[in-house]
Amino acid sequence: MKPTPNSPPDPGLAPLLVFGAHPDDIEFGCGGAIARETRAGRPAHFVICSRGEAGTHGTPAIRTVEAKKAAALLGATVEFIELDGDAHLDVKAAHAVALARLIRQHRPAIVLAPTLVENQHPDHAKLGRLVRDAARLARYGGLRELKKLPPHAVSHLLYYAVTPDAEPRDTPPILIDVSAPEILTAWTAAMEAHASQLQTRNYVALQLARATVNGSRCGATAAIPLFPNDPLAFDSLAALQRSARRF
Repeated sequence: MKPTPNSPPDPGLAPLLVFGAHPDDIEFGCGGAIARETRAGRPAHFVICSRGEAGTHGTPAIRTVEAKKAAALLGATVEFIELDGDAHLDVKAAHAVALARLIRQHRPAIVLAPTLVENQHPDHAKLGRLVRDAARLARYGGLRELKKLPPHAVSHLLYYAVTPDAEPRDTPPILIDVSAPEILTAWTAAMEAHASQLQTRNYVALQLARATVNGSRCGATAAIPLFPNDPLAFDSLAALQRSARRF
């Protein structure tokens, strides 16, 4: 049976679409998970919603170059979209529609966005809300601003945390095993590509330490937590792999 425009795409085949508020958020928050997907053959595309112009270190031009290099190291393509600018992002219907347009254009199975937790850079949580709204708007065939593009329903919206404080406390994570040496190497290189931001603190060490702790939760060397927006549904128990808890 041929899928309708609103049919969820096959998560094993369709692209991964990842949103970041700043040029380094994606790499620090979930770069290892992306490297694992692209090396398994899944296309990935980054949408970055500012050029880091309010940052203490690095100019927008420098940070744009860093982001392009980092995306390439992870095997992803990247584009920038102009919203309100770094540290000025606001939750507006027009922004949600603009992001919904990108979802319709790229037609991903899985969308990644920053968590909705407030205790982090305000742009992160606001972007997470905008992406959540956009994922719904992308499905609505009657939305006049998007009439030229067919509706699209994503299979999964997952959130990533850029910092430990941004991890939701009431949502059990999906732990993505990123232990393979080639994955860790690619992820580390992508983070190190943001050299301007490493003048503030050693974010690479922080993220690798987080990955080690999360890996220890599931019997892996390193893992990245992702947080589902909705309950996960399976066709059968055969789709389940392993649990983090060892009873």
